[in-house]
Amino acid sequence: MNWFLFSAILTIALGARAAPAELGQLDASPTLFTVMAAINAAGYDAELSSPNTHPLRLAIRADLARRDIPSLAAIKEFFRQHRKSTDTADLSQYISFALTCGPPPDFAIAMRDVEIPPDVSPLKELSPLLAAFYREAHIEELWKRSQPAINQYIARYHAPVSEAVLQVNTYLRQQTSGFRGRHFQIFIELLAAPNQVQTRSYGNEYTLAITPSAEPRIFDVRHAYLHYLLDPLATRNQEILDRKKGLTDHAQRARWLDDSFKTDFLLLTTESLIKAVEARLDHKPEAVQQALLDGYILAPYFAEHLPAYEKQEQGMLFYYPDLVKGIDLVKEDARLSKVVFHSEPAARPALTTPAPPPAPLTGAAKTLDEAEQLYTARDLEKAKKLYLDVLQQTDRKPMHAAAWYGLARIATLEKDPETAERLFQKTLESEPEPQVKAWALVYLGKLSLLAGDREQAGKYFQSALQTDGASEKARSEADKGLQQSSKQ
Repeated sequence: MNWFLFSAILTIALGARAAPAELGQLDASPTLFTVMAAINAAGYDAELSSPNTHPLRLAIRADLARRDIPSLAAIKEFFRQHRKSTDTADLSQYISFALTCGPPPDFAIAMRDVEIPPDVSPLKELSPLLAAFYREAHIEELWKRSQPAINQYIARYHAPVSEAVLQVNTYLRQQTSGFRGRHFQIFIELLAAPNQVQTRSYGNEYTLAITPSAEPRIFDVRHAYLHYLLDPLATRNQEILDRKKGLTDHAQRARWLDDSFKTDFLLLTTESLIKAVEARLDHKPEAVQQALLDGYILAPYFAEHLPAYEKQEQGMLFYYPDLVKGIDLVKEDARLSKVVFHSEPAARPALTTPAPPPAPLTGAAKTLDEAEQLYTARDLEKAKKLYLDVLQQTDRKPMHAAAWYGLARIATLEKDPETAERLFQKTLESEPEPQVKAWALVYLGKLSLLAGDREQAGKYFQSALQTDGASEKARSEADKGLQQSSKQ
């Protein structure tokens, strides 16, 4: 038996539930949670009385108000000194900080000054204050206690996000989630003011931060995912697009178009293409004219040419250069010269319906959560009993899959690879959630390597990499395993 390799599998088992090492593509961030807890304690009261404010925010604020936190006075002063003109701008800078700094407990910014985002530079001194707050306010404990509420809210997004990503990947004929090395991340943050969707693109990380709302913000998720996939295509083809840049003059007349689109033709091109794609996906051709009148000047061109794209076989990655080469400056100039852009901002639907408060976990869901906590604490016998109880308490296959997955990890820790393999297979047979599926495949790949079957191991690792919704850590382990299985 290859005990060295089995030790590697054990390492995965020991970390298979840890955060933040393996944040999923749809997840919550302990760093963002800490930042939001700190500013809530310091006086961030935006939309506190809104019906869409999540109960967890009120509970955390109340808990922190009862604690003796020596660093809080300095954090309050810091928050006061860095107030912006609007609550949205206040939130924005702290989201940027949380996505730039390192994880707990230090929150250090490991960048050169020239690499730090402009809105984060004035907040650099927050790191040591946040480190002290994290320790003094026992944020790690609050984070763990908040997991049931956070997980329940994230569950609202799982199915619709998967569907939206699949819809976009299918339309763009995208085989993987973007260019190799890039990562699309969605963070749900319940301690922030409601009805906020903010995006950040730092290096290879494209991140979406979503706060509570009456309904899941799936349109915004899909829109952001389209940007994540299409922005690099505009950059790759900048030389072609620069020859079309003269059309930007027409966008300057669009009174309500954001200045970022007026000064960045690549961004304007991408947004115009996205508007056209969304109109096709939603079967709303009238949305193209609306986009044009808002100032997205190339939306009609793309809407007219997307049917030709749909009829051929190339993916958008390869079709894109010809698509933008085909922009006829004379024809588009004539079209745009006749456009009278909106004189008033386009109406946006308001989100006013109260979000339902999270219900406490009951039945099999509660048992499964307790089993996971026992597994994390390495109380394996009690955890095993509760996983088995889940199988009796519900007929839902995804919950059965989670229970089999828990039992399989226990078998791995108990150095019983034969039982572990059988249980991971039962996990896959029970309609697992994407993250569970990916990890089960990674484990099976490792076990196949242990048995000397490199070909089968490679198949498992490849399947894990192709699983939409897999965590970044699972993808990383699958990629390493795939490289190892291909070695002679």
